Amino acid sequence: MKKFCLALDLKDDHELIEQYDQLHKTENAWPEITRSITDGGISNMEIYRTGNRLFMIMETSDDFDFNNKAMADAANPKVQQWEELMWKFQQPLEWAAPGEKWVLMDQIYKIVP
Repeated sequence: MKKFCLALDLKDDHELIEQYDQLHKTENAWPEITRSITDGGISNMEIYRTGNRLFMIMETSDDFDFNNKAMADAANPKVQQWEELMWKFQQPLEWAAPGEKWVLMDQIYKIVP
């Protein structure tokens, strides 16, 4: 298993943030999006929010590859519809590459027993 942590900001607008939270409640999840996540080798995904900052934890299969997931997403019309909707709420971090949404975080600390 691999673990990745990523960050992204939402537009700093209370109404948009509320809508974003609602769209991400388990009961509102688009089944096609959930399927694309699990089919892509992601076994667990959690998103946390403080203010307008988002933090995602992904647990994946050992052979998970971001490039393969991106290619599958690009070929999936429902994922593209979801991503277009999400840009209504999201804004890239200042240091993100052009067109990049979620930015991979570097692990800087870990307790090793």
